[in-house]
Amino acid sequence: MEAILSGLQIILSVVLIVLILLHSGKDAGLSGAFGVGTGGGPFGGGSLVERNLNRWTVAFALLFVVNVIVLLKI
Repeated sequence: MEAILSGLQIILSVVLIVLILLHSGKDAGLSGAFGVGTGGGPFGGGSLVERNLNRWTVAFALLFVVNVIVLLKI
């Protein structure tokens, strides 16, 4: 069980790092390279994409924290 949770922790941490890097910062960061921050996209504009990116980041951060707590209890 501990090995499965440790593997899940690695996957969650990599996904969380990628999601954080996709956020636009002062310089539009890595998200500008993939067109996440552009306003005229085919998916209804950048604000919807940014909002969904925020939701996914918070969800994976919560999963990360829960997994850490479970790993500490084992």
